[in-house]
Amino acid sequence: MDEVTSVKHVLDTKFKIKDLGSLKYFLGLEIARSKYGILMNQSKYALEILDDNGLLGSKPTPTPFNPSIILQAIQGKLFSYAVGYRWLVGKLMYLTITLPDIAYFVQ
Repeated sequence: MDEVTSVKHVLDTKFKIKDLGSLKYFLGLEIARSKYGILMNQSKYALEILDDNGLLGSKPTPTPFNPSIILQAIQGKLFSYAVGYRWLVGKLMYLTITLPDIAYFVQ
């Protein structure tokens, strides 16, 4: 603990930091500690994405995308707001850090 205190003091003199205590939430990751180890999840982050896109009341499904559909670039209409689409895809890609089971659908 003396070494940790020393490092905190050196960092504080250089960068003006403050100790916020035990880590609970960082970059969309919720951190929970127990006697069995550390648990990380992103349920709050995923709910925020759903809420931001008006999908919070949607029903869950085991397969959100039909894998037999063949997508083609020349079919369908273009998104009218490309920035919002890129923002959503970026958030979903970040979500796959702790939820690799949805990585296929995001990629």
